[in-house]
Amino acid sequence: MLKRDFLKNLGQMAMVTPFLPLTAQAQVKQKTRPYPFDSEEEFWERIREDYALKPDYINLENGYYNFVPQPTLEKFMEHVKMVNYEASYYMRTVQWDNKKSVADRLAKLVNCDAQEVVITRNTTESLDLITGGFPWKEGDEAIFAAQDYGAMQEHFKLMAKRYKIVNKMVSVPNHPASDEEIVALYEGQLTPKTRLIMVSHMVNITGQILPIRKICDMAHRHGVEVMVDGAHCVGHIDVNIKEMDCDYYGSSLHKWLSTPLGAGLLFVKKEKISKIWPLLAEHDREPGDISRLNHTGTHPVYTDLAINDAIDYLEMIGIDRKEKRMRYLQRYWSDQLRAVKNVVVNTPVDEHRSCGIANVGITHMKPTVLAKNLMDEFKIFTVGINRENVQGCRITPNVYTTTNELDSFVKAIKTLAGRG
Repeated sequence: MLKRDFLKNLGQMAMVTPFLPLTAQAQVKQKTRPYPFDSEEEFWERIREDYALKPDYINLENGYYNFVPQPTLEKFMEHVKMVNYEASYYMRTVQWDNKKSVADRLAKLVNCDAQEVVITRNTTESLDLITGGFPWKEGDEAIFAAQDYGAMQEHFKLMAKRYKIVNKMVSVPNHPASDEEIVALYEGQLTPKTRLIMVSHMVNITGQILPIRKICDMAHRHGVEVMVDGAHCVGHIDVNIKEMDCDYYGSSLHKWLSTPLGAGLLFVKKEKISKIWPLLAEHDREPGDISRLNHTGTHPVYTDLAINDAIDYLEMIGIDRKEKRMRYLQRYWSDQLRAVKNVVVNTPVDEHRSCGIANVGITHMKPTVLAKNLMDEFKIFTVGINRENVQGCRITPNVYTTTNELDSFVKAIKTLAGRG
């Protein structure tokens, strides 16, 4: 076999092998014990074995980066070695086919057309591509919430400086009485000049899940488009983009899908693609080709391949099972603290309004001080949030977290609250 034919075949094999089911990979490696699917607690104990956990602290700050479980990490390292071995050959031949194959699978995961999704580096990049490429005119209006991610807000402020658009802000209550209350907040800011609403699918600082479909239906009745920040949703809850009927959606895959760092998703509704101006120039593309928005230059392509392995791992667990587990862990600790003196839970009590993320504060303690005390005294790592109506620590367990660890957290909060 000629060397060039061998290398071509090797590149094609690299495109196929990531799509092997995780069970098939396990049979080949025979390194770990099987997953006991029929026993809930034993199953999650086995999942915990897939994570190399630092023993210095209890990690309740998985929301920033859900670090990679070992089965996915091993596959990622294989991709790194393969790309390093093939080098320029890989980059000049199959890299784009492989990336497209992974993007197609992502589209199935979030239920949208494969021609409407591209892989980015993170949610910030995804949504900034839309905010920065939107056909703004002077006087156009945008609406977003005070609780939205800061980087997204900053980009809207940049558009106000550049195009003289008008930004209007709402404040989302931590404990809404109904979906209609949330929808009315956004609708109340609409004028004939409103062009775009940005809304969080899951508010990053409280974990509150917003009624996206109802907001989209309202906005569309007024001829307004909706961009959804789903940074914390893909791999955390069952995301169905067609059902939401939003116009744009971004997510960070290194969060709850647990890919290696530097992986994101951008969805653009097919009929909206042509109106968005690319950030970076791409080679000739049809106006409706979403790849025209996705020029990345030379980048770590092995991360793209590892997205596929992360989906394998998620499908082995099952998104419904994972969502149920994440909601159970959050409710396990938050329900114990809601009635405790000096403790404030900044996440809705209704189960359908949150999942794995929640926020808790102590009335007499600044969030940064609370986070420091949790780490210094109790060896619990989290992050303090001091924003608008949210003063507390964001608590983000992961699938490996145990109820014993959460018992330690509950005890720590009760101890600190009692000192008031």
